[in-house]
Amino acid sequence: MRKISAVIITYNEERNIERCLTSLQGVADEIVVVDSFSKDKTKEICSRYDVKFVEHAFEGHIQQKNWAVTQATNSFVLSLDADEALDDVLKASILEVKNSGTKDGYYMNRLTNYCGHWVKHCGWYPDKKLRLWESAKGCWKGINPHDKYELYEGDMATGHLSGDILHYSYYSVEDHYKQVNYFTDIASKAYFEKGRKAPIYKLVVNPIAKFIDHYILKLGFLDGISGYRISRISAYATYLKYMKLRKLWQSDNA
Repeated sequence: MRKISAVIITYNEERNIERCLTSLQGVADEIVVVDSFSKDKTKEICSRYDVKFVEHAFEGHIQQKNWAVTQATNSFVLSLDADEALDDVLKASILEVKNSGTKDGYYMNRLTNYCGHWVKHCGWYPDKKLRLWESAKGCWKGINPHDKYELYEGDMATGHLSGDILHYSYYSVEDHYKQVNYFTDIASKAYFEKGRKAPIYKLVVNPIAKFIDHYILKLGFLDGISGYRISRISAYATYLKYMKLRKLWQSDNA
């Protein structure tokens, strides 16, 4: 039987972490929480569970997740964010993999709860994620804050598991705007460091294209008011990212 280490990174996740930890009971043989010195009750809540709790300074989502994997005892790793949990079908699928799985990595779908509504459109579902893998065969990549686990090139075998990761993303529209501001700060800086530019047309064309993509092409209108809000705020996030990037270039050239 394969043993699994579940790995989670946290910072001020007191309203989410217990749900995440509870969903891992009976599935993970080890739970590793790498915390960026939370100021709330995250550490206290984790102390109630059989958790390996490690504090480590945050240097970026990708960097933190790659470092967190090194703290796992088992080479077979299940990665969750603190605001995620396994549904019962996915738990059963993972247990089958533990008993008889032969793949290098496994994809699973993620279903997001937005202000109490489960979002099935807007490009938010099935939101396929590679979250269970042999840690020696891949690493976290991407552009912060949008991390993505990738297996190394070669003859890697992957499978897809039934069930969903339940993602409790936003409790209010205000939460969404706060995260947009936080994420666009990180994304614009990452783009700047990579030398990407922000021509003025991107501040107009890209947000409009984002709204059309989410609300019309990806059927966001079928999610009602939630679909409209998600599409509108996603368009705003695109605008804000390029506006901040543009300001970084202007400051650099001043």
